[in-house]
Amino acid sequence: MENFADYILEEEDLGLKIEIAYYLSKKKKILFDKSVIFKTEIARLFLNYSKIEVDKNFVLTACLLCNCKKVDNARNIESVHTYAKKGAEFLETLGFGKKFCKTCEEINRYSNSNPRERESDILELVDQFGGMLLDRPERIGFKPDEALVLLEHRNLKDEYNRYLHTFIEFVNFLEKIQMNDLVSMPALRRLVKIHNETEELTKFIQKIIYEFEPKIDQLIAQQNNEIAEEMLSKVEGANRPLFSEETARKIMAHIHDNPTIETNRLE
Repeated sequence: MENFADYILEEEDLGLKIEIAYYLSKKKKILFDKSVIFKTEIARLFLNYSKIEVDKNFVLTACLLCNCKKVDNARNIESVHTYAKKGAEFLETLGFGKKFCKTCEEINRYSNSNPRERESDILELVDQFGGMLLDRPERIGFKPDEALVLLEHRNLKDEYNRYLHTFIEFVNFLEKIQMNDLVSMPALRRLVKIHNETEELTKFIQKIIYEFEPKIDQLIAQQNNEIAEEMLSKVEGANRPLFSEETARKIMAHIHDNPTIETNRLE
């Protein structure tokens, strides 16, 4: 009989995968809120941008479930230190394999699991960066550039994350994508705005899957095409003759008539 792990991992449509995780959260009383969807969308965009050789379906499933035992209380130090390990143990009861559970456990570094899975480094970046963009009771959300500075120079100052610099490049790229609505703003800030202004989880999911994702994917494709065309024009420009054929003939004729002219100035 197929277990839950097989069921959700075999579903590759992200919208349906989110629906499966949503109903699991209702049945098992695990954490599954707007921040989970928010961070998963950042992970999806990062994987599409970076083309890192990992199983995208595996990573996005882990994004949806890795915080399942997280308690929304940063003051409870014990829960902060143990929720990832407890979550991994819970996921194992649902039929997930050792690598999946280990990856989810390594979303933070409190369990000292080592060596780390490649997929864990992606989860860590998305979880920490995404969390800093959102408001918390004790502070307002950081801007993307501020969150990047904190991520690199505070959170991961003494840690090695193999994808950190690729992630920084990704965020800087995404900041150049403008999304137009009533007001034009960078894509990440639009995502934060949708999160903050949509109270119900199900409505937030619908807005992300059916409105935000198609629009941002189209804009990114357009931006990539513009970059490719610019690069191509530079290559063609580098290979283009300095003078037109007609001008070259006139120059050569003039040189022929005046043999004392130096001809190596443009060599």
